[in-house]
Amino acid sequence: MTQADAPHVTPRPSACPGLWRIVSARDGGICRIKLPGGLLLADQADAVAAAAERFAGGVIEATNRGNLQIRGIGSQHQALVETLLAAGLGPRDAAGDDVRNLMLSPLAGYDPGMLLDARPLAGQILDLLEGTPRFHQLSAKFAVQLDAGEGLAMLEHPHDLWLSALRLEQQTWLAFGLASCPQDGQVLGAVPVGQGLALVRAVLERFLDLATPAQSRMRQLLEVCSASDFVDGLGLCIRRDAAVLAWRREAQHATWLGILPQAQGLALGVAPPQGRLTPAMLRGAARVACELGDGSLRLSPWQSLVLPNLQTLHIEHAQAELSALGLLCHAHEPLARISACTGSSGCAKALGETKADAVTLAALLGPGSPASVHLSGCPRSCAVAHVAPATLLARSPGRYDLYLRDARQPGFGALRGTDLTLNEAGAMLDLPTEHLDD
Repeated sequence: MTQADAPHVTPRPSACPGLWRIVSARDGGICRIKLPGGLLLADQADAVAAAAERFAGGVIEATNRGNLQIRGIGSQHQALVETLLAAGLGPRDAAGDDVRNLMLSPLAGYDPGMLLDARPLAGQILDLLEGTPRFHQLSAKFAVQLDAGEGLAMLEHPHDLWLSALRLEQQTWLAFGLASCPQDGQVLGAVPVGQGLALVRAVLERFLDLATPAQSRMRQLLEVCSASDFVDGLGLCIRRDAAVLAWRREAQHATWLGILPQAQGLALGVAPPQGRLTPAMLRGAARVACELGDGSLRLSPWQSLVLPNLQTLHIEHAQAELSALGLLCHAHEPLARISACTGSSGCAKALGETKADAVTLAALLGPGSPASVHLSGCPRSCAVAHVAPATLLARSPGRYDLYLRDARQPGFGALRGTDLTLNEAGAMLDLPTEHLDD
């Protein structure tokens, strides 16, 4: 690469890591790689693994929005960015990379329950975000979700704008909502699928027209502008009759680990313990995807990987190979039920070593404990985008407050125990919910 070809764009200030914006943490720099619809090709996986080894401490994380990040980065920031750009892992414009926040199902285009293949529209939306200078004013956290009705879909993460496919009168429409999630967010209207891109453009333009610099997210704007007024000003023909407004997205509760059905063939979901991949894990998964699948991986919002398009006769072989790498392949494995933030070894705000404590806790949980437990080092809970069924909030090293999700209460939910050791927390989590006393 010549000097003239080298990138010169300086990312705008933000606390959110990006490809270009390497944010400092206690364990070194963090670089976040935003993947288009979670797609990671095998050669790109190899490039990420090599970059993590060469320019960082070898820690790669799967994020809760289907992306990857490298932790522990040293001083060679420019060389790291150039390596990732050469692998096609981002645009050469930092502002265009910031806004590529579009979540899809990791089985988009393959899921047997889908009402449409979301990938063509997703590509148009990503091109719109990346190629429209005005949209580069959006916050690096401003996020869009396109849900095509797949069985494997994260429906609990809130988004600034979400679109969800529905069938009415033998036609496929896109219902949409703001500052909420498809599972329980208010439906504000619907447009035909062919108008999906126009809807996204109109929402983004209206947001930027109305929002002040202090209103970087849709929820902040809706505190002063009602959702109905916002939709009234979009300038589109939007269907808002009772059939649309009363529609609710039906969750199918599909597992994200193990063998996953496709419209044709099978997929395999695997997870790195605590969302952390070693370079060997990532390279190994890429090798299996090449040898037994289509050469691609999908990152999921469950901090896991999906290998699509595997033949039935290869599934057991693939699972054995991936399990040998240390990846979790079955939902019943204790560590598959626990997530944790970086913890005090990597984050100055954390009050506990959550990653290590999660491993200890996993050995204490019985089959009756909640299906998902999250350990958070501080109240920000930045490692999960939704409230987990059970949350352990660190208050000092090795001691936690226990919360159980309760739709009637804000935040983490109902406080069930304070200043608990891991043994005490594990014992309480094994009790039926009705026996947990304040």
